[in-house]
Amino acid sequence: MFSDNLSEALEKLKLASTDSATDSVESCLDCLLKALAKNHTEASMKIQEMGVLPLLPTLLNPQSSCTPKVANIIAEVAKNEFMRSPCVEAGLIPPLIQLLNSTDQEVLLQTGRALGNICYDSHSLQAQLINMGVIPTLVKLLGIHSHNTALTEMCLIAFGNLAELESSKEQFASTNIAEELVRLFQKQTEHEKKEMIFEVLAPLAENDVIKLQLVEAGLVECLLEVVAQTVDGEREEDIAQLKTASDLMVLLLLGDESMQKLFEGGKGSVFQRVLSWIPSHNHQLQLAGALAIANFARNDGNCIHMVDTGIVQKLLELLDRHVEEGNVTVQHAALSALRNLAIPVVNKSKMLSAGVADVVLKFLQSEMPPVQFKLLGTLRMLIDTQAEAADQLGTNGKLVERLVEWCEAKDHAGVMGESNRLLSALIRHSKSKEVVRTVIQGGGVKHLVTMATSEHMIMQNEALVALGLIAGLDLGKSEKDFVGASLVSVLHKLLSDERSAPEIKYNSMILICAVMGSGKTYICFKITLVIFYRAGDACFISGFTD
Repeated sequence: MFSDNLSEALEKLKLASTDSATDSVESCLDCLLKALAKNHTEASMKIQEMGVLPLLPTLLNPQSSCTPKVANIIAEVAKNEFMRSPCVEAGLIPPLIQLLNSTDQEVLLQTGRALGNICYDSHSLQAQLINMGVIPTLVKLLGIHSHNTALTEMCLIAFGNLAELESSKEQFASTNIAEELVRLFQKQTEHEKKEMIFEVLAPLAENDVIKLQLVEAGLVECLLEVVAQTVDGEREEDIAQLKTASDLMVLLLLGDESMQKLFEGGKGSVFQRVLSWIPSHNHQLQLAGALAIANFARNDGNCIHMVDTGIVQKLLELLDRHVEEGNVTVQHAALSALRNLAIPVVNKSKMLSAGVADVVLKFLQSEMPPVQFKLLGTLRMLIDTQAEAADQLGTNGKLVERLVEWCEAKDHAGVMGESNRLLSALIRHSKSKEVVRTVIQGGGVKHLVTMATSEHMIMQNEALVALGLIAGLDLGKSEKDFVGASLVSVLHKLLSDERSAPEIKYNSMILICAVMGSGKTYICFKITLVIFYRAGDACFISGFTD
């Protein structure tokens, strides 16, 4: 009975659509909507079988009273995955996009639903919508109809889907989407509505231009307010909102312009509020605060200001709290911030005097690769050009032992690489016989020889200079390790490889001179110069001194 009634309605619709009889068409459309409500899948299949879809574009007339129902039928039909391609093939997308210029709110709502369902989970169809200019139209609709809850939600769902595509970001950036979303966010009181807006903001904020637009539109103030309202909340929705707001805050700071605007020379109210998160008892805020500092510390000027105003002490206190508590994400974030702050030369001695190295060494037993990686990077930044610190750390047997262990962490390339680089740095910056002996005793020489074969030229150079210093400072104790690690074979390969850079070959020759013994170094040096002069190569040695 259901099938017969539907077939009859579809036949009538085919006839009525050719006659443009509005009343007949409307009654047929009502019948189709009832059938779809009763048995969604079967009704959709019947609509396809009887060839009704190709008739629908002509019924999507902006002036027709039937248009909202036609768009509604398309939206319902397109809920079925198997109907989406037939909808596209029937040419429904272009007339639906035209309807987005309508002033009728019901037409707009049903049209948005129809387009959303047809293009659901299809990047190619969503890209087609973007190319047809749907984004500026939807942003304009959001501004005009922000009082209409259903239309607003339709726009937000569309934005959320389209914003995932990289090709959409440029179009979004050319609209006033930032102002509209911030204005809409400020009106919301319900958790669910705020979450919908957050889901649009997160992918949009990945674009640096939009980051700055969101900052200028006042999003940061909204986020700080959310944090203040939810920080002591125990409900799940409060915890979720706190995380989303603080994460989004950190994301906004990844843009250079947006970050600098919020830093305001270290006097910005936003920067000061973020600082107050670090001593908080809430782990999410501690994490966001440390990550924010790491992001602010992306240029020397900011780093120098922050170290001079005592931020290092706050980070050290935070790390001390997490030696026992062991929150890995907070440890990682705080170490990231310290590493960035240690980059400017003028900060290194100040941070060493503040006890940064001692606190960082407390995490030496961590088994978490992300923490290990940042710990190594922080120490390497701290000892750069700091001979005394390199000497002190380089004679720390436990540290060297751990570095040698991590030099074999083949499952974690980053940790392995940083361990090798720190081992080399301890020797290069201390130029100390005691450090060299500690590394030899700890079994580190073979790893530095392996490091000389790295695919990264900077690591090759660092290894060769360190090995040259080992040979120059304690050849007697290192000779056995050099032989065991096949150093001569490695050097032969580096010198005979046409792809080796001039400085790699030069540092290899200097190492050969050191291995041959100081009495022959001058002659070897002269031979090296002659070889490279004839080759026409520009040569230099990085970090080696006689």
